[in-house]
Amino acid sequence: MDFELQDLTGTFSVADIVVSLTLSFLLSAVIGWVYRATHRNISYSQSYVQTLIILGMLISLIMMVVGSNIARAFALVGALSVVRFRNAIKETRDVGFIFLVMGIGMATGTRFYLLAIVAAAAICLVIVVMYRFGWFQLNVQRQVVKVQVPPEGNYTAAIQDVLIRHTTEFELVSMESIRGGALTELMYTVRLKKGGEPGDLIPALSEVTSGQRVTVLTGYDQTDL
Repeated sequence: MDFELQDLTGTFSVADIVVSLTLSFLLSAVIGWVYRATHRNISYSQSYVQTLIILGMLISLIMMVVGSNIARAFALVGALSVVRFRNAIKETRDVGFIFLVMGIGMATGTRFYLLAIVAAAAICLVIVVMYRFGWFQLNVQRQVVKVQVPPEGNYTAAIQDVLIRHTTEFELVSMESIRGGALTELMYTVRLKKGGEPGDLIPALSEVTSGQRVTVLTGYDQTDL
C-alpha cells in the first residue's frame, strides 16, 4: 500500500494566495465601512461587521480549495451542512451585505480580481447613493401605542375616541391578556395629527384607562422592536 503524502498546494502559487486573501480582505473591509456609514437602525453590531470581513476571506479560501474539483465541492457542501446558525438577522439589508461579501470572496478566490474590484465598487456606490438620497423612503411617521386596561368594562370605545381626537389614523394590531388575566394590553399603530406630540396623547389615554400604564413608542419605523 502507498502511504505517500501528496501536497496539492502547487495547484496555485504563493502569489495567488496572497493576492486573493489580501484583496478579499480589503474589499470586504470597504463593504464593512459602507455598511457602518449607511446603517440607520439601533441594531448595529461591531461583531457583525467583523464577521463580514472574515466571511469574505473564508469564501476566498474555500474557492481556492475547491477550484474546479466537483468532488471537493460536494464534500464541502456536506461538511457545511452540519453548521447551524441561531442568530436571527434583524434586517433584510444585512442579508444583502452577507451575499455581497460572499460574492466578492468567490470572485477573488477564483482569481477574477478585476471583476471583484469593479463589482464591489459599483455595488457600494449604489448603496451609498440610495442612502444619501433616501431612495424608496416612506415619509410617514407612525407611533406604536400600548395601553393596559382592566379586563372588565368597555374601554375600547373610549380609547378610540381619544385616538380620533389626537391622530389622523390608527389601527388595532394586537390584544393580549397579561399578568395572569389581570389586565388586557391593546397595541395600536397611530399617526399623530400635524403638530401633535406623543406627550399630549399619554395623559389623554390615562384618563380613560383607570390610570393604567400607557406607552408611546416613537420612530419605530427606524428601530427594531
